Amino acid sequence: MSLSREQLAQRVAQELQDGYYVNLGIGIPTLVANYVPEGIEVMLQSENGLLGMGQFPTEEEVDADLINAGKQTVTMATGASLFDSAESFAMIRGGHVDLTVLGAFEVDVNGNIASYMIPGKLIKGMGGAMDLVAGADNIIVTMTHASKHGVSKLLSNCTLPLTGKGCIKKVLTDLAFIEIKDGKFHLLERAPGVSVEEIIKLTEGELVVPEHVPEMTFS
Repeated sequence: MSLSREQLAQRVAQELQDGYYVNLGIGIPTLVANYVPEGIEVMLQSENGLLGMGQFPTEEEVDADLINAGKQTVTMATGASLFDSAESFAMIRGGHVDLTVLGAFEVDVNGNIASYMIPGKLIKGMGGAMDLVAGADNIIVTMTHASKHGVSKLLSNCTLPLTGKGCIKKVLTDLAFIEIKDGKFHLLERAPGVSVEEIIKLTEGELVVPEHVPEMTFS
């Protein structure tokens, strides 16, 4: 069974480490704020100028003036700070983010990512994605493994315009957790109930499969 949006966020949250500064992209990555493991402290950054983003607000906590980069209302954690976009991007471009989590349309075996446009469709721009993939060494992409038509999004070579080249090391899809190294995809974990054969079938790029592939676990 493929992972839900919430399960994708929960699995990404397992990669957080105490003291991390983490940028969460628009969409599924923002949900990670709701699943930070107990016992660790991380500072979640939103590129519009918030460091110390908390969980999504309850109805009583909503403040229409406090939003993330996706224009969603958020809360601030203890110790949070607000600053302008120039400072936010200086933090990103200066390599001061320990982990970046963002979505994508395609990823390939060389660690290239296409995440901002599909030719012929209306786009608002690249946003901060180009800066994020260029300024971070530790990036996790969250995405569906294949399109609704069953076409793989994990490719030998991206077909869409690139956001960044050779920058992606790990991909979490609704079917699998995968590492990219040596020009190949390496299968680390599979979603509960998903077979290795299904993952192989829906992965267009070369996939290295170990003898034993554990299922993901959720607390």
